[in-house]
Amino acid sequence: MGEPAVPPAPPTVRLRGAGLSYATRQLWQDVEMTVAPGEFVAVLGPNGSGKTSLVKVLLGLTELTSGSVEICGTPPKRGSHFIGYVPQQRGFDRDVPIEGVDLVRLGLDGHRWGFGLPSARRRRLVAAAVAAVGATAFAHSPVGRLSGGEQQRLRVAQALLGDPKLLLCDEALLSLDLKHQREVVELIDAQRRASNIAVLFVTHEINPILPVVDRVLYLVGTRWTIGTPAEVLTSAKLSELYQTDVQVLQVGGRIVIVGTPDSPHTEPGTGHYHHVSEDRGMLS
Repeated sequence: MGEPAVPPAPPTVRLRGAGLSYATRQLWQDVEMTVAPGEFVAVLGPNGSGKTSLVKVLLGLTELTSGSVEICGTPPKRGSHFIGYVPQQRGFDRDVPIEGVDLVRLGLDGHRWGFGLPSARRRRLVAAAVAAVGATAFAHSPVGRLSGGEQQRLRVAQALLGDPKLLLCDEALLSLDLKHQREVVELIDAQRRASNIAVLFVTHEINPILPVVDRVLYLVGTRWTIGTPAEVLTSAKLSELYQTDVQVLQVGGRIVIVGTPDSPHTEPGTGHYHHVSEDRGMLS
């Protein structure tokens, strides 16, 4: 007799008939989605489409108005040890009196872990997280004197301290230059592959993360779609979502998604375009 089959791992995230509304304003409705361990899902859409609200739902900060959501088989809750969170880059005052390692340590000394963790063990865990993101050389520098990319490396280290199953990144590349964007994306991708961490990455700009994305969740008003980049980032699919003409064009060796000038949405209709690399040959 052969070895018994190993059952597939349960999804890290499961949304069933999920909907969210604020007063009389409806955001996405009836979302059906599962995210597998180790999967990298980009969350795209115009301003006001509920991308950050989805992050808040998964963090247990906002409740759905319909349907259900589970993280590793349980309802989301504040401070869940299943989740690491990487916010958008916001610079520190140059004279703020903390070192980079202090920023990382918040992942242990905050509400998720509580107090009383032995100091020697705490130092080992923090040092290991700092080393994992390549930040050892500057971890003891004043955090306000570090570059945006260095600060984001430390935020990733902080998010990884709890050994999460899900990494939520909310515009984590905003305000970073192209070099630091690439470094942070490569870092997150390496960590999710090494530890089989699912990633939900909210972004306005698909290009920096396109090489590592498995699927795209695209939100527009109450409408949504999910699929591979090749399935979602097409003229036909985006025109259907926006209910207006949206073109996927090749410009200067790249794919550019452009909406009509009178589109009511911030993107792609008013000049805030997605620049999508065609290096993978994913779009025809």
